[in-house]
Formats: sequence, structure tokens, C-alpha cells
Amino acid sequence: MSRPEDADKAETKADKSGAGRAAESPSREEEAARRILHVDMDAFYASIEQRDFPGKYAGEPIAVGGDPPKGVVKAASYEARPYGVRSAQPAVEADRQCPGLIFVPPRMEVYQKESRRIREILFGYTDIIEPLSLDEAYLDVTDPKKGPPSGTLVARRIREEIYEETGLTASAGVGPSKFVAKVASDQDKPDGLTVVRPEEQLEFIAGLPVGDFHGIGPVTEEKMRGMGIETGADLQDTPEKALRRRFGKRGGHFKRLAMGEDDRPVKPDRERKSVGAERTFSEDISEPKEMLSRLEPIAERVSVRLGSAGPEGTPVRGRTVTLKLKSHDHDVSTRQTTLRRAVRSEEDLMRLAERLFGRPHPPEEPVRLLGLSVSSLTGRKEGGEQLELDFDRE
Repeated sequence: MSRPEDADKAETKADKSGAGRAAESPSREEEAARRILHVDMDAFYASIEQRDFPGKYAGEPIAVGGDPPKGVVKAASYEARPYGVRSAQPAVEADRQCPGLIFVPPRMEVYQKESRRIREILFGYTDIIEPLSLDEAYLDVTDPKKGPPSGTLVARRIREEIYEETGLTASAGVGPSKFVAKVASDQDKPDGLTVVRPEEQLEFIAGLPVGDFHGIGPVTEEKMRGMGIETGADLQDTPEKALRRRFGKRGGHFKRLAMGEDDRPVKPDRERKSVGAERTFSEDISEPKEMLSRLEPIAERVSVRLGSAGPEGTPVRGRTVTLKLKSHDHDVSTRQTTLRRAVRSEEDLMRLAERLFGRPHPPEEPVRLLGLSVSSLTGRKEGGEQLELDFDRE
């Protein structure tokens, strides 16, 4: 399977990013710098459904997830996104925004199988791979297994091979750091390639909205806007002392990212002590039913991450499940249960989250953040029933 337009498309995008000039003969600065890739599959779940059932879904606005009124969108096709349909959105809201939206039940086993196929392709170029989920990963290709030491060319070949093997498209970002590579991969979706050279990264970062920075969620972004900080350039111009006064240690982290100082390594086969996900909301949530609805995509995200959190992308389970709640006034509490039987499935996680949510009672104050994590990880299936419930407060 091939795309006749792909070569011209990739060349055009490389030229836009400044990568085309040095793709075949890296400069001295490029030779000395790390080459980090962030590969991100395009609308992964929805694209698989459109590929497997072209007569029903190709070119149609689809949402993978549960039906209205109680379902939640797990993924949306690019045809649905212009209407505002997005992941973690209540299905009833998505249905109202997008006339003709088609809801498709998820097939997690299929998505996991495709993820393993893609992982094998990535391992053909480097062993230094840090998976983030089923559909995205960091790669260090400073010294690739095959091909010239050019992040641009490796990224092109990976995208072409993924398409040839699976019929799915991927977007990629290339940069000297994990932060730059991840942000770059989102600049030209879908089916895009954005390359940021070491000498270009400060200019690239300067043009980013602060909401694109790692660790800056809606609440922090709002506080920064109150300080007159809206872009990476504003962060670059703001004294670090001022950022630390307002945001503590995180202020120093934001300043370092703005100045291109990110030496975090790509960590392959890292031994994880826990796997989790959380979401900060732009507005307080006060209704318990809505809180539970918002927990569903978080449980799904954790389940997906558990599916590839072990060595070489193997699945793991966990015996301790923790629910995190942050109120509108930033008061954080956790509710935790430890089990004899290790769990991984979205259904088990959601069942436990619902139990924790109601014990001793649903949150009495509006929440701004919900999170779920799993620890005491193991690669083995274990039998047994629930051992104990334990509630802690931070």
C-alpha cells in the first residue's frame, strides 16, 4: 500500500520546518545534538474503525465510545472534530454538536494488536523507545540502527513504513528534546512531519501558546494570562524569580522549557511503580453523576497505559487503585483500595472507581481535577477478592 502524494507532501513539510536543507548532510550542530522523535498515530481508534469498515465509516464523522445519553467519547475521527467532538466528552453533548455523528463501540483488543505491530516497526530503527500509550511514543534516534543519522529521514521512513504495514497514518515531531519533539508532532496533524533544528528551537518555542507547555493546564494558563504571559516568548522574557514566586518550583521548570533546557532522556523499558491518568477541568464539576461520567475516559486511559507499561511494551496489572480528587480551592484528597486480585481492564477500574467515589460518600465540594492510578504492579494474573478499603487525605 502506498501513497503517491506522500513523498511530495513530506518534502514540502520538511522545507517548511527548515529540515529539508540538511536532511542528507547534517550540520555540525545537528551532529552534536540529540535527535528525539515523538510519533503519534492520527485519531488511532477512529482511524482503525474507518480502515476496517470503509463502507460504513470511511469519510464519516464517527466517535468511538458509548452511546448517548450516558456514554463518553473515547476518540473522534477528523470528520467529527470540526464540530467540536473530542475525547472525554459526554456522548450526549457530542451528539448534539455534530448532526449525523456515528457512535462506534470500542474494540480494545484490535487497538492493542495494531499498537504491537507499530511498536515492532519502531524497534527496527532504535531500541531507545519510551511508550506513552498505545498510539504514541518517544524515540531517541541519535544513533539509529539503520539509515543515516538524520532525524528527518528516520521520521519519514517510520511514517511510510507504518502506512505500508497498517494503512494508518502517523504524525511525527523531530527536535533536540522531548518537549520540542512532542509539541512539534501536533503542529501539522494529521499525517504531518514537523522538524525543529537545535538552532531553531528558541524561535519555535517563542511562538507557542503557554497552554502547549508541559505542566500548564487550564488553571495555570489562566494565572499566567493574569501575569500577561500568553506565549513562549512571554515566558522567555519573564524573570525566573517572578515565575517561582507565583508557581513555586514549577516556575523554574516552565522557564527552563522556554529557554530550550530539557535534557530528559528517552527511557526504554522503565520499571514503573504506578500507572495513572488525571484531568483538570476548565470549570468546577459539582454533580456526582457528571463526575462519574468524567471518570470513564480516565479509567480507559489508565487501562490502555497498563496494556503496554511492562518491559518491551508488555501488559501489567495492579493491586492498588487510587482515586484522586482536587476541589475548586485546591484541596486534594485520595481514596484507595488494595486487592488480592490484580486488575487492568477498564471495566474493573471503573467499578472500583465508583466504589471509591461513594465511600464514605460522594464529594461534597465541587471538583476541579479527577485522577485514577494503579500501583503494586505485576505482570501475572492473580485470583482473589477485595482485601481492604483504605482512605487517606493529603
